[in-house]
Amino acid sequence: MRRTFLKGLAASVVAGASLSAGSMAFAQDAAAFYKDNVIKWIVPYKPGGGYDEYSRLLAPYMEKYTGARVDIVNMPGSGGMKGAVEIFNSPADGLNIGIINGSAMVTNELAEIEGANYKVADYNYLGRIVADARVMVVAANSGIDSYEDLMSDGETAVIGATGLGGSTYVDAVIVGDVFGMDQNVVHGFNSSGDIRTAMLRGDVDGMWGSLGSAMKGIESGDHQVILHGEREATGVLEGIPSVFDIAAQSDDPAGNAKILTSWEGLSAVGRPVAAPPGVPADRLAFLRDAFAKAINDPELVAKAEESGRDLSFADGARTGEIAKAATDLDDATRKLFVAAIRGEL
Repeated sequence: MRRTFLKGLAASVVAGASLSAGSMAFAQDAAAFYKDNVIKWIVPYKPGGGYDEYSRLLAPYMEKYTGARVDIVNMPGSGGMKGAVEIFNSPADGLNIGIINGSAMVTNELAEIEGANYKVADYNYLGRIVADARVMVVAANSGIDSYEDLMSDGETAVIGATGLGGSTYVDAVIVGDVFGMDQNVVHGFNSSGDIRTAMLRGDVDGMWGSLGSAMKGIESGDHQVILHGEREATGVLEGIPSVFDIAAQSDDPAGNAKILTSWEGLSAVGRPVAAPPGVPADRLAFLRDAFAKAINDPELVAKAEESGRDLSFADGARTGEIAKAATDLDDATRKLFVAAIRGEL
């Protein structure tokens, strides 16, 4: 296992530089540290949900590539914030990691929600498991076949959302503000499923949400996507305009694109696996390498596909960059986002 790790690490050295003898010893020390040790993996939600399932899918492969035992610990509370704070404040020995709800933790931090005692950019990220595309959907029987239809029918668009500050609400009000949409965002629905039912009844015109959550309705023919937040459309999004396409044709292309790039960061953080600040560099490098190998293991990829769990891996360094970009905002953009998160738009 140690030779396999060193081979993979050597291949990843920037510009093909060879490892020094000191670096080789560094890596060997980390491998020796993890062998037969125990890694605590915190899940900030109850057993059975998506975060828990992803964690239990990955755990055996993290064991395979670290040599340690991985113990899953569910720690629900405060919409995932309790577990996220626990990870952030855990001992920085490389034996405490966990999955977090990146977008929720970003919005909680920006709005200075009570209990958000962490800094999203300061976690040590092993990598991202998945980041789901954000999409605007309408009922297929609504007579609305495109974003242009929604905006040009002379009516105020009624957009459904869950609670104030939730992702469905924040998506709707930020995109709506950027484009000056004539819309009424009706919030207070118990769940995204309730909004979709309201769309089918004709009570609301559309909603924002994750592509993963929308796929069932799309595949059944009940719903259709009319707008999305991806820069490059693939799969079911091909041929559907992106918010960045709309921004390019707006009166302020650069300014609107800047705000939308920050909004994009909310979902791009996705579901990362993180360790607290201060983990020794050799142990962090070892964990990042193990995570990359685990999530790209062909057996794991096959199991994820069988269970309908998408993967969109980003390595630890890139995930850290995304997290920083999502919270390092200029004053005007920050004020807009905080107003959206607090339900003031």
